[in-house]
Amino acid sequence: MSKRILTAVLVAWCTIMIGGQAIYAQTTATTRFGALRPADVETAKARALEWLKATGKADPATVAKFEAIWRDDYRTVLDRTADTLALGSPEAASLLAQARDPAAPAPLSVPALLQDQAQPVFFRANLALAYGKALATRRVYEEALAVLKLVQPEQVVDPAVYLFHRAVAEHALMRKADATKTIKRLVDDVSDAPLRYKTLAVLMHMDMQAWAPQERDLGNISRMMANIERRLDLSRGGKVTQDLQKKVIYRLDELIKELEAQQDQDSADGGGNGGNCPGGGKGNGSGGNTVRPSSPANDSRIMGGAGQGKVNEERLRQYQENWGKLPPRERARALQELTRDLPPSYREVIEQFLNNVRTER
Repeated sequence: MSKRILTAVLVAWCTIMIGGQAIYAQTTATTRFGALRPADVETAKARALEWLKATGKADPATVAKFEAIWRDDYRTVLDRTADTLALGSPEAASLLAQARDPAAPAPLSVPALLQDQAQPVFFRANLALAYGKALATRRVYEEALAVLKLVQPEQVVDPAVYLFHRAVAEHALMRKADATKTIKRLVDDVSDAPLRYKTLAVLMHMDMQAWAPQERDLGNISRMMANIERRLDLSRGGKVTQDLQKKVIYRLDELIKELEAQQDQDSADGGGNGGNCPGGGKGNGSGGNTVRPSSPANDSRIMGGAGQGKVNEERLRQYQENWGKLPPRERARALQELTRDLPPSYREVIEQFLNNVRTER
């Protein structure tokens, strides 16, 4: 993917706000900084062949198909691992086909095969990752998250894919605390994670910083409405969706009552506008407190100002378009505005992304 396409993808994601060797272990251990690494091709292939032989299906014809899968360098290690699992398990092949088919009904529960503790960890963990990734791509976030939570990033061939898609699901479902923890692990613990994953993860983190803690906040209501629309697109009009709809109506009703109460208070205090502009100013500019700037801001100039890592799509677009034109001092100030209150590792990700944009241009 070219840097120009990546830039467009990043802007789109901000607008809608909303791939060494992995450690194969059945239990989670405390990880060190940069400890998670994707499995290299030879290691993953050896583990996949070991699993295939254990199924008793490694006849010459099947092994030939296995070798053909692993000769395809255009497919990721995870894809080739998933193809091997499908080759040795018809049930796994069926699950993956259904998850990847956009026309298939979205699942309403976690498949029993993925919960079967008798299955080898290699099989269960990597099938869960491939299955969960496919569901997340289709925006079936609830089941994608439920499946991914069955395993750990240490158990899969590509921890970055695991953590990124888990963060996407948690962010979409408005699970801020969980998404923040997952993003931190992706940025800090996966040394070889692709830049696009880390950048998008940091942008999700920055987006969540702007979320108000109150449910009745208009932004939170808007996100709930987006989730309702997504669920209806998936033909999920049941109790969960209905409860979300009731909550949205209730929160909107609260906002309306607050606005009405404030309006009544303003009228009682003699502060009604009587058709004038908000804030007490007259429509013609007379008698109001509105201060007009002496000159408009230059569109090509990136504006400064205080912030808390809260960057909207338009501001990010400005930084992308002007980054290469800024002197070092202004770039440092802009970067500080972008990443204020973020961990140092997040700052490095954003700086690397913006420097890549400048190189592309």
